[in-house]
Amino acid sequence: MITIPESLALKHIADYLRQVPYDVTPQVLYCANALYGDDLMSGNGKLDDCYDQLVYQHYLSTGKLACNEHEMLARALHDYAMDKALNRFLEQFDRRRVVGIMGGHQLQRDEPMYREIVLLSKDLTEHHSLMVTGGGPGAMEATHLGAWLAGRGLDEVEQALSMLRTSPSYKDSHWLNTAFSVMRAFPQHEYQSLGIPTWLYGHEPSTPFATHIAKYFDNSIREDTILTIAFGGIIYTPGSAGTIQEVFQEAVQNHYLSFGVSSPMVFLGRQFWDEEMPVYPFLELMMQQGKYKNLHLVITDSATDAVQELLSFRNRVEPIELS
Repeated sequence: MITIPESLALKHIADYLRQVPYDVTPQVLYCANALYGDDLMSGNGKLDDCYDQLVYQHYLSTGKLACNEHEMLARALHDYAMDKALNRFLEQFDRRRVVGIMGGHQLQRDEPMYREIVLLSKDLTEHHSLMVTGGGPGAMEATHLGAWLAGRGLDEVEQALSMLRTSPSYKDSHWLNTAFSVMRAFPQHEYQSLGIPTWLYGHEPSTPFATHIAKYFDNSIREDTILTIAFGGIIYTPGSAGTIQEVFQEAVQNHYLSFGVSSPMVFLGRQFWDEEMPVYPFLELMMQQGKYKNLHLVITDSATDAVQELLSFRNRVEPIELS
């Protein structure tokens, strides 16, 4: 066995950490400008040249599971620093006001549910909620668009939606450019929202409408973080496998009162959650049989009712302190 002097081994690690295309010790959360850059956001740059895509291509080239030990360390350091930055950011918020919206990334901008999510997120944001999602396209983008348009009139919301509908799917080549156009047309300086995406799904661009972005390499950390910090409740909009997984992850936290409180689980869309994806009746049955406890379940077709349920919960519970 060849023994490598400790000083030489440490030098190799330090050299590797300096060479990766990302900061392994970010001090603040990302934003659209940090991920995409001025050139791309002004319509002059190329997606392949932006920071976000350079990191994603490096992520793919070094392997999603990072068999290279130095790369494993680099990613772990990055995600640890991202955790610290996220915790500092959240210190300014009453945790009862942190609300999550879950739903499908395939939801297109010209679908009625997209508009509905925009409006309910706008409403919650204007009621001083911090909206949180996985930071991608579809229902996630709709959430952050609603927060971005908070404080504006319905006519401006409709203008923004009209601009976005020209590229309804995140797979469309102008999906990002239309978002940047909306951001320039309707600048936001007052309200905030939080996206928590991952480079595991780097083929789905992170929505630039999130004013603060905690982007991770480790998807398991990212998913658990979204559910953990949304003490103000979660609205589930129609989705597929990922959304269903998040339902049961949240149910476990609430069942065990892992953080001392059971947050509302609001299912928006009766037909979907009762019939097409009958998660709601299953959870009700499990509660009746005592196999799930402490769950606060609501199902509705009304975005207004969903908002009122979360606001009512906020007013009923005591301020949440994390030790």
